[in-house]
Amino acid sequence: VNKAHAALKETLQQAWDERDADLPLKNKEEMLILASIVEKETGVANERPQVASVFINRLRKGMLLQTDPTVIYALTQGKTDLRRKLTLKDLETDNPYNTYKYAGLPPTPICNPGKAAIMAVAHPDKTPYLYFVASGNGGHNFARTLAEHNDNVRQWRRLNK
Repeated sequence: VNKAHAALKETLQQAWDERDADLPLKNKEEMLILASIVEKETGVANERPQVASVFINRLRKGMLLQTDPTVIYALTQGKTDLRRKLTLKDLETDNPYNTYKYAGLPPTPICNPGKAAIMAVAHPDKTPYLYFVASGNGGHNFARTLAEHNDNVRQWRRLNK
């Protein structure tokens, strides 16, 4: 555990020292929190910098992050999987980890992110994307506008019927 913690601290310090200059993050703790969200949002390695870009773009605009893994963490305290689908009522949960309700980053990381997620936050893709939803094939569809996002959501729902 001590070796893993030391490796995380070293990776985080390196990422912070080498990060893109224009990130809207105040410190390396915020970088770690955002990396934990990226880690939970996608297991597709090449998508991590795109996913990070969506959250960076949202933070820059003052938008809510609206990310399901933070709500799941709020409901489970990170101790277990939710073991069911999220509901609209879940999105109303009054908890500081609920990024559908509270602006900015949650108070702490929601998992222990890997190096790839940390580096994706340190160097996110430069994209115009503000939204993403599962594609149905293991990845995500990204969108610039809410209208595009809603089309992607409808497509995802059709695939899941």
